[in-house]
Amino acid sequence: MERRSFLRGAVAGGAAAAFGYTLMRGAAYAAPAQPGAGPYGALGAADANGLQLPAGFTSRVVARSGQRVGSTSYVWHSAPDGGACFADGTGWIYVSNSEISSTGGASAIRFDGSGNIRSAYRILSNTNRNCAGGATPWNTWLSCEEVSTGYVYETDPWGVKAAVRRAAMGRFNHEAAAADPVRKVVYLTEDASDGCFYRFVPNTWGDLSSGTLQVLKAGTATSGTFTWATVPDPDGSPTATRNQVSGAKRFNGGEGCHYASDTVWFTTKGDGRVWRLNLASNTYELAYDDSLVSGTAPLTGVDNITGASSGDLYVAEDGGNMEICVITPNDVVAPFVRILGQSGSEICGPAFSPDGKRLYFSSQRGTSGSSSGGITYEVTGPFRA
Repeated sequence: MERRSFLRGAVAGGAAAAFGYTLMRGAAYAAPAQPGAGPYGALGAADANGLQLPAGFTSRVVARSGQRVGSTSYVWHSAPDGGACFADGTGWIYVSNSEISSTGGASAIRFDGSGNIRSAYRILSNTNRNCAGGATPWNTWLSCEEVSTGYVYETDPWGVKAAVRRAAMGRFNHEAAAADPVRKVVYLTEDASDGCFYRFVPNTWGDLSSGTLQVLKAGTATSGTFTWATVPDPDGSPTATRNQVSGAKRFNGGEGCHYASDTVWFTTKGDGRVWRLNLASNTYELAYDDSLVSGTAPLTGVDNITGASSGDLYVAEDGGNMEICVITPNDVVAPFVRILGQSGSEICGPAFSPDGKRLYFSSQRGTSGSSSGGITYEVTGPFRA
């Protein structure tokens, strides 16, 4: 079988642990690599926060659902989900969705240049099951509703401007979004067992108030070529957007989405897969499938994804071993962090600070297994550049 570079030219993070797995092209994967094959070596014993991390990395809890954030008066939301970081002078802002019905939305934590919490506040209120989303190049956060007729809301991470509903981006079971500044489009995943993959083409780049919603068309194979077709009625009523275009390719539970260097990756939780679209050649392929890994898969329950400057892709698990795994440019898949004692939860919202030195993420339901028990973490350490 021909080997390939999984993250050729990508932008992502770095990390790993006990066992690395080498990916190969085709319907099978190589046997597990030796212990410590990931870029950071094996995971250590759990720290005081219940996190297993490689040597040199430390963690802290920055927020808990139902409790005040740091020394601020702001109470952190329940069920923290998708998130992103935004530069703020010498500091940064971490935004996080709240996957709660009817009273969902998104909140933000503002840090100074040393990582101290300066403030926390709401940026979107009273929306429905805000799951994932994505950052835009013009520094707004797209918060997506995971309901059958859900909207995308464009929000201000600084909390100054009012959030705006972007109806032109379609009404469907939204999950994640990823902006492509080269083609001037935003890619969108759909969390449905027979969902589709979309792109929104705004009439003016930087203005999401109007434009065209398109759906990916392709065959039933796990690799091939693709095209885009316009969705006639983005409102999705009376016919759901995924059922309006003949030949639209189906994906089993679209989740995280990440763009870098003419490539977009997205995950499908229903079948444990990571997909890659080569946007320069209009081809797609199955990049990872947990059912095809020899032995115990290092990555299961694929969900949110993010990247950092080293060329690594980070994939969070919904369930599985409660890990964030890394996929390196040389095709190694290995766990970077594992959360113990929270099997009834899922990991959400991985995002790096602008300097790439801190990784933020949440355990949506924490140790209690309830949406009111969410925990948001920060991991600091020698992330490779």
